[in-house]
Amino acid sequence: MSPRAIRWLIVAAILVLWEVLPRIGAVPMLFLPPLSTTLAAAAQDWQAYASALLITLGEVALGLVIACGGGILAGAIVGAVPFLRRLLLPVFSSLYAIPLVILYPALTAWFGIGPESKVAFAGVYGFFPTLLGTAAGIRTIDPQLLLAARSMGATLPQLITRVILPASIPTVLAGLRMGGALVIVGVVVSEMLISTAGIGYMISFYRTVLDSPHVFAAILLVLALTLMFDALTRALERGCASWRQTA
Repeated sequence: MSPRAIRWLIVAAILVLWEVLPRIGAVPMLFLPPLSTTLAAAAQDWQAYASALLITLGEVALGLVIACGGGILAGAIVGAVPFLRRLLLPVFSSLYAIPLVILYPALTAWFGIGPESKVAFAGVYGFFPTLLGTAAGIRTIDPQLLLAARSMGATLPQLITRVILPASIPTVLAGLRMGGALVIVGVVVSEMLISTAGIGYMISFYRTVLDSPHVFAAILLVLALTLMFDALTRALERGCASWRQTA
C-alpha cells in the first residue's frame, strides 16, 4: 500500500472515531461533539463563519507580507554580509527562542485592540523563522559555485538569479512554510485573547458559553486554512525545484 493511501486511511479512521466515540459515550460530548453535529453547526451559521474567516484571512495576508516578505529580505541581507551575519544572527536566534506572546500586551497598548495589533503580532511571530531560514540558506551556498559563475563572466543579476537564489531556495522555502504557519497561529491566538471579530474570537466566544460544536467548527476552519497554506507552499516548492535544477 502506498504512503498516500495510508495517510488517507489514517484521516478516514480519525473522522470515523470522531463521530463514533462521542455517540457511544466513550468521550463526553462537551469535550468532543460528533463530527456530524460539528458540521451541522457550521452549516447552520455559515454566514457568521464566512464573515469571520474573511477577517482572519485579511489579517493573515498582511501578516505574511511582514513576516515572509520582510523576513526573506532581512535574511538575505544578514546572510550575504559577513559582518551583519556575525553581529545580528546570534541576536535574532536568541530573540526567536523567547516566547513572543509576551509582546502582545505591548502591541495592544501601541496599536489598540483592532486588527493592527494582530497583524503586527502575527508578522513578528513569523518574521524570525523566515529570516533565520533565509540566512541559513544563503550561508550554505558553495563558494565554488560563486567563483565558477564569476569566472564565466556572470553579471550580478545573473549571479543572483542563476546561482544564489536556486542554491538557497530549499531552506528559504522551509523557513517560509514555518513562518507562514506561525503567522496563522499568531492571528488566531491574538483574536482569541483580545478581539471582537475573526475565527479566534468565535472560538473564544463559543468556548465561554460551552457550545462545543461551534468551537470545533471554528477549529476546523483554522485547520483548513493551515492545510491550504501548506498545499500552496508545497506547490511553490515543486515549481521552484524544477527551476532550481534548470538553473
